[in-house]
Amino acid sequence: MSVWQLVAVGLVILLGLLGVLVPGIPGPPIVWAGVLWWAMTERSGVAWTVLICATVLLLLNQALKWLLPARNLRAAGAPYRTLFLAGVAGIVGFVLLPVIGGLLGAVGGLYALERVRLGSHGDAWASTRTVMRAIGLSVLAELFACLLVAGAWVGAVIAG
Repeated sequence: MSVWQLVAVGLVILLGLLGVLVPGIPGPPIVWAGVLWWAMTERSGVAWTVLICATVLLLLNQALKWLLPARNLRAAGAPYRTLFLAGVAGIVGFVLLPVIGGLLGAVGGLYALERVRLGSHGDAWASTRTVMRAIGLSVLAELFACLLVAGAWVGAVIAG
């Protein structure tokens, strides 16, 4: 697979990661499609293994999403822009500090944005807790699954 194709697959996977954070964009299917494209082009045992594991993980994630209680975002009070930017901070955190950085970046970004919006520590922390309860579990589980798939893809590409 050429470098340009790898970059294109990486951009599709990145689009899927961002799609997890934007309502209405199916993030996990886009991430899976990127891995499928890579596996169909690469045609190696590692590529097929990554595709199979990604498929199982993303299907389990979809089942988990239905089991987690859905809550109303509007009741949480934070604007969608804040939620989106907190998700971007989670992706950056995952890149800087794999796995745990995703959680730290998302929660830290959400708190920082709410602190700027609301002004005081107490209000920002209360809003952060409310938002994390309202959407945290399902979005975090979906983002974490997609980040694991993206990480497996990057590891397979680096390993050769």
